[in-house]
Amino acid sequence: MSSIPLGHASLAKADLRGANFREANLSGANLSRAAWRQANLQGANLSEANLTKADLTGANLKNATVAAGVILVDGSIK
Repeated sequence: MSSIPLGHASLAKADLRGANFREANLSGANLSRAAWRQANLQGANLSEANLTKADLTGANLKNATVAAGVILVDGSIK
């Protein structure tokens, strides 16, 4: 997914369980209410992404950028 520009994309309410978004640029994307269970987000750029009520349970966030304006309201990271 790293070759597809996804910055500022809307993936709201998407079912992305188990998806591979390794090193994807999701900066500024609307990821609210998306299901990211067991997804691979290793090295992904999530800066300024909207993760309101997103489910990141079991997602691989190793080396992911999740600072700089990330919105996580009522989301789930376990």
